[in-house]
Parts: sequence; C-alpha cells; structure tokens
Amino acid sequence: MEAELESIVKVWILAIISLSYCFYLSSKLPSGISRLISLTPVFILFLYLPLSISSAHLAGPTAFFLSWLASFKLLLFAFDQPPLSPPPPSFFRFISLASLPIKPKQASATPSPSKSKPPHLPKSILFAIKVLVLALLYHSYNYKQFLHKNVVLLLYCVHTYIELELTLALASVPARAIFGFELEPQFNEPYLASSLQDFWGHRWNLMVTSILRPTVYYPIRRILARVLGPVWVSLPAIVVVFVVSGLMHELIYYYLTRVAPTWEVTWFFILHGVALAVEVAVKKVVPGKLRLHPAVSGALTLGFVAVTAFWLFFPQLLRNGVDERVIGDYSKLVDFLKGWLPS
Repeated sequence: MEAELESIVKVWILAIISLSYCFYLSSKLPSGISRLISLTPVFILFLYLPLSISSAHLAGPTAFFLSWLASFKLLLFAFDQPPLSPPPPSFFRFISLASLPIKPKQASATPSPSKSKPPHLPKSILFAIKVLVLALLYHSYNYKQFLHKNVVLLLYCVHTYIELELTLALASVPARAIFGFELEPQFNEPYLASSLQDFWGHRWNLMVTSILRPTVYYPIRRILARVLGPVWVSLPAIVVVFVVSGLMHELIYYYLTRVAPTWEVTWFFILHGVALAVEVAVKKVVPGKLRLHPAVSGALTLGFVAVTAFWLFFPQLLRNGVDERVIGDYSKLVDFLKGWLPS
C-alpha cells in the first residue's frame, strides 16, 4: 500500500509539472497546429503515467482523469476551446480544471425542464447512504460463492455506479474548497432515468458527456450536416460518440488488466449508441402521447443497461480478476487505516 501511494504521488507530480508547461508555455503559442504540436509530449506522457500504478482503485481514476478527460480538455485547449481557453488567470485554477473531473456551473445555467428531480434528501445524507451501501457491497462479496452469478453481476452494477460517483465527488472537493467553485453535478441519480437518452445525456457520468460533445459530437455534426441535413445528422454523430467512448474504455481496461483488448466493452458502447440513435429517431416521428409511460420506459432502460453490462461490460474485468483485485485493495486499505489508529 505504501509503495502504491508513492507511485501515485510521483504520477501526479509529473502531471502537475506537465500542466505547468501547458499553462506557462503552450498557452503563449498561437492556437491551432502549433499549440497542438507543443502539447503532443503531454498527451504521450498522460498515456504512460497510469502504467506505473498497479492498484485498480488508483490506476482507474488516474487513467480516467489524465489519459481521457485531461487529454481531451487539452485537445480543446489547442484550438482555443473551453474549458481551458481562455486560460484561467490562476495557475492552480488551470490545474484543477485540467486534471479534475469538474465543470464550473455557468451563472446563467437553468435546470432543464425535462429532467426529473432527484429524491428530496440532502446531498450529505444521500452521500452517507451510498457510502454505507458500498461498504455493505464489499462485505457481501465474502459470501458471493453462495450467490447466483447474476446476483453477483447485479451487485457489480450497483458497485460500479456508487464507487464511480463517490470517487468523482471526492476528487472535486479540493477545487470546491480552495476556489469555491459552484460545480455541475457529475451524476444525476441515473437509476431515475426514463430513457437511454435521459440516462446517457442527463444522468450518467456527466463529465464524459460534457467533454465528448465539443470534441466529437459537434465536429461530426458539422462535417455531416451538408450531406444528411439538420434533421438526421445527430444520429451518426451519436454513434461516433459512443464508438470513441468505447475505445477510451478499452484503454482504461488495458490499464486495469494489462492484457490485449477483446473489444467487448467497445461493442457495449456501440450497441448503446445504435440503440440511442434508434430511440432518438423514433421520438422524431412518434408523438409524445403515443410513447411509453416513463415508469415503463425507465424500467426497460435500466434492464437494457444491466443485461448488456452483464454480457459485454463486465466479462473482460472478471476474466482478468479485476473484481478480486478491487476487493483485495479495499481490504488492504482497511488494514492500512487500522495501522494508523491508536491501539
């Protein structure tokens, strides 16, 4: 555990040095190809850094924050696009925006009327409930040999959601505490989704949604608009977004497993991209009054996500023992913390 902590500290020191270079040097170059070329060493380094971490709990978030989110933000930065352009006046604000899964809330932003309100519970209570549920899930894995494999997979689905949400929430604490950022939510209670469009566009891992729109979705729309017209151009753009998401998940899976990709997780996202494109197309031609009730469509959505996750999302992780490593990392962390407590 101590060796892993040393590794993660070294990784993030190198990341901060690299982002310092971006802030003080690359930002002075003209936007476009010149700045993009200057950022290429940082892209390469961010691909390499997660390889020095073996813990799944540390390698996964580091790969997500640096190899995916930070790299895509820097790609936008190369062409003078937000969130890093224009460069924030504060170096530490630049570092926070680049390396953390955060998006400052715009003063003029108003809630979308189409989004369902989350349960009327204080965020602190919801957070505590999710921490408790996650601890119970870890405890239940001691008895998984007595559980049907589909029950275990369902537990993994819940585990993946809660741990990812808690990790992203904790990662945003420094920016919120130091700069007083009012941040956009990273998740919006995805179990309340009423459709695939609602699930992926408004509820699940909104940091990814916010970075894939300007880097993939909008450029693809612009490229194809003259060929397909404004009505249907969103459909191929949606599929391309999910293809890119699948490839980035393959990269993260490589950091977790260190084995060649099997492309199952890419097919998971392609399947969801196609299904979402079909859903959007149907909504364009079917009047609202003829659509399924949200309670029915919501149940079908969550069922579709769970079944396809059992089929394509989790198998590569399970085959390579990532689940056992995650549980083992948790036990090591508990033992490590116990060692610091007074006897």
